[in-house]
Amino acid sequence: MTHLLLFSLVAGIISAMVIVPFTAVKKESGEAAFNRIAALSATVVAMTVITFAIYYITNMDRNWTSLWALLLIVTFIGALLSTGKERSAKVVLFLGALCVGAYILSAPVFNANKKFAAMEMEQQVEIKAFDETKTPASVPPKFARNKMKKAFGQVPNTSYYELGHLQIQKVDGKFVYIAPVKFSGFFKWWNGKTTPGYFTMSATDSNDNPKFVKTEMAYTPSSYFHKQVERHMRMAKPNLIFYGDVQLEIDDEGKPHYIRSYGEFITARNGFDVKGIVMVDPETGEVEQYSLEEVPEFVDGAVSPEAVSLQNSYFGKYIHGFWNSIIGKKDVKLPSDEGVEANVSPVFDENGHMYYFTDFTSPKEEVDSMLGYALTDGRTGEGIYYTGNLEESYMDSQGTLQIIEKKFIEKKWSGEMPVLYNFYGEASWLTPVLDSNGFLQNYFIVSAANPEISVYANSPNEALKLYKTALQRGGSTVDGSSNAEEVKTTVNVVRVYKERVGDFTIVSVLGDDGKNYIVSTEAIPLSIYVQEGDRLAITFYETGELFLTVKEMKNLTIE
Repeated sequence: MTHLLLFSLVAGIISAMVIVPFTAVKKESGEAAFNRIAALSATVVAMTVITFAIYYITNMDRNWTSLWALLLIVTFIGALLSTGKERSAKVVLFLGALCVGAYILSAPVFNANKKFAAMEMEQQVEIKAFDETKTPASVPPKFARNKMKKAFGQVPNTSYYELGHLQIQKVDGKFVYIAPVKFSGFFKWWNGKTTPGYFTMSATDSNDNPKFVKTEMAYTPSSYFHKQVERHMRMAKPNLIFYGDVQLEIDDEGKPHYIRSYGEFITARNGFDVKGIVMVDPETGEVEQYSLEEVPEFVDGAVSPEAVSLQNSYFGKYIHGFWNSIIGKKDVKLPSDEGVEANVSPVFDENGHMYYFTDFTSPKEEVDSMLGYALTDGRTGEGIYYTGNLEESYMDSQGTLQIIEKKFIEKKWSGEMPVLYNFYGEASWLTPVLDSNGFLQNYFIVSAANPEISVYANSPNEALKLYKTALQRGGSTVDGSSNAEEVKTTVNVVRVYKERVGDFTIVSVLGDDGKNYIVSTEAIPLSIYVQEGDRLAITFYETGELFLTVKEMKNLTIE
């Protein structure tokens, strides 16, 4: 608060010196003389109060460059009120302020190349194949939020509070949704002073029930005045440039922390490049600042989703500068708006590291072909852009949602949070399907390159099992990535079924060990000769699926 008072006072003094004339106009006889000291004092007080109010309400950074608009107004008024040589001098000040304002306002036109260079991503073809023995964090946030609302009776003094912003993170090795309890209004805050805690729920198991964790929080986004966490951060770090909303991060001991991304402008006061976070203990108000390299291990989303969304727009729009993004639009690609947080969707790899997913589409209307997709590291802000197989045309997230809508048109179900995975070597959309009340009904998987190949089931893993079979029957080569144990066995063939798919044949084998094996003649051409009674030496991955994909096969009966 002291810094804001001093900042406002200095701005008020400078404004008064510019506005109030040094030389007064001669008065006619009988008119009161101009009291410059009184005018200066009154102007200092007025401008100090105005500056304080603007910065306190807007919570804007207190760098001197933020005063450019005030400087423009003040110099104009000063030139208007002065006369003679003083007016000439203040006109020069006004013209200088006008140049500063023009520079700041025109920055988006001239810094487009710098924005692109700051956010340029490494390019690769395809992400690594998903380990089918894992469960993707695929519980949709709308469904999780509905369940948390139904569990709100666990909160003490329920009438004081409501459910806050929902977000996903890893806590103690598990993927969970976190939602703080927030005040439902000013008078509730005035009476309650602190919020009682937060809800947590599994992001991988839709059958999990929300749990309320009790922990007093005084500094929150729904508090007021100096207890509002964004204002508390600004008071502690007046010169930092923040971007994005505050996020609640939970450490492995269950203690909450509020964080917010800070960074630098690209040029002038335009653009944003994230540099670190500010962290607040919501119980004590203690404030810590960390660069991205110093961020604590438990923080998954050091880079706010709003900052990632902004970076994606820079990368997609400004590949050939500002004017190309308006006229011509050569190589321009637009990030989709189907993400669950600021148009991006948080996803986790097999190591529990969080990335923000975004797919890019053409700026041309009524085109649902995906141009590529990006994964941005939630801790460093570094992104990788995946072009996909350039010989194939991939369907974008909007096209996926349209397929789901048509698939369940009679039930009026819809998809939410589509995320692109590499399932068995095939670029595939995994999308939770919700009914009109927001309850989870199934999980839908569709091939991005071959939309006619699609399945749905009650769980992601069940859908994956069906999807593997659908891919094989559709003639695709299954090339998964799994940490499952590689098993070698010898079996006698009890039953065999062969199905012609395209240029190849899918061979399904029931062994005398009770297991089902499936192989394509594309991978093992001699499997076409398998028949009942043959003895086979098989190498496969023990994934626990109904049909186990064969890696190697040798027919001992005919060899």
